[in-house]
Amino acid sequence: MTLSVSLFLAFKELWRNRGRFFLVSLVIALITLLVIFLAGLGEGLATANKEYLSNLRGELVVFQDQANLSVLSSQLGRSNMNDIRRVQGVADAGAIGASSVFIEYPGQDPEAEPVSYSLVGVEPGRPGEPAVTSGQQLAGLRANEVLIDQRVADETGLQVGDTLTVKSTQGGIDEFYPLTIAGITASQQYFFQASIFAPLFTWDNIRPKPVIDGGQSELTYNIVNVKLENPADEAEVIDRLQTQISGIEVVNVVTAYENSPGYAEQQSTLNTQRGFTLLIGVLVVGGFFQIQTLQKVGQVGMLKALGASNPLVALAATTQIVTTNLLGVLIGALATLLLALGLPPNIPIIFTGPQVVIAILTLLFIGPLGGLVSIRFLVRVEPLRALGLAS
Repeated sequence: MTLSVSLFLAFKELWRNRGRFFLVSLVIALITLLVIFLAGLGEGLATANKEYLSNLRGELVVFQDQANLSVLSSQLGRSNMNDIRRVQGVADAGAIGASSVFIEYPGQDPEAEPVSYSLVGVEPGRPGEPAVTSGQQLAGLRANEVLIDQRVADETGLQVGDTLTVKSTQGGIDEFYPLTIAGITASQQYFFQASIFAPLFTWDNIRPKPVIDGGQSELTYNIVNVKLENPADEAEVIDRLQTQISGIEVVNVVTAYENSPGYAEQQSTLNTQRGFTLLIGVLVVGGFFQIQTLQKVGQVGMLKALGASNPLVALAATTQIVTTNLLGVLIGALATLLLALGLPPNIPIIFTGPQVVIAILTLLFIGPLGGLVSIRFLVRVEPLRALGLAS
């Protein structure tokens, strides 16, 4: 009986004041839109920063010890590789070099702005080389071929067997290197750029250099990806590597990408913005229903004078809060979906199922949370005082 009466009273008032409640739902919808977009932006920026590193086949990453876990600052020599592979517990290891280049390709708009891509040097068949989704893996360390990730393929229209030309500055002079596309990988963004993967020796030959060394100096690269015989021995192998080989720092893959330049700062900033947005949502919902409560103190006093219990009044108010909040969240989620369908592909926003579900559940929770004050006020209304009959 209490449930049916409270629902009747709640929806009767919602309908009679539908304009007022709908405006609050629209405000909640805007908050929902902002929260979900911030969550998508955080995921998109994180992915653009860490995608390649997070997909490494090995469990550990080796840096130069004074590089402060910065990939571009780290410089390792070819002589380190045999020492790393001989350490007990290491199944395999692959060198990785990173740089940035412009490319030219058939069908390119001559008036379009040149696009920069990450040029990553890898050792074919070893950790660090991504698996292809079409085509073939790299043939050898000196092969004049590359793998491109799916983003490069989508942006340029290049396919397996096509030729692209890398434009690289060598000692202040622009040089051009034609390379055949051997395969296409899944998206492998590296520092916010789509990636092109070249065999390590080919990468060293074509990567931008301030001076031309004529191939006389030792091959250097940035990091080493280490695959373990038993991933459970991660801590022990890290200790062995750093003890037996001087001048290196070893961390797991998660630590490696979390220390990428700007990664932690981006995520903390976006999380702070999300927290403030949710707080604003609590204050908006709480403020509206508090004002709504103050305007109907007399009505609540009359209901209580006629025999309405506190649970009935509280349930009716809770129903209004939950319904208003639910409508706003649904409108906001639908608006987010429609806007996401129209976003250009170069905007780094990625929506994942768990991320959206968590955001929506959090938003559904803030409605009742914001209305707790008004519900507490309603159950404490004294009928005689509300009707002005108290002495």
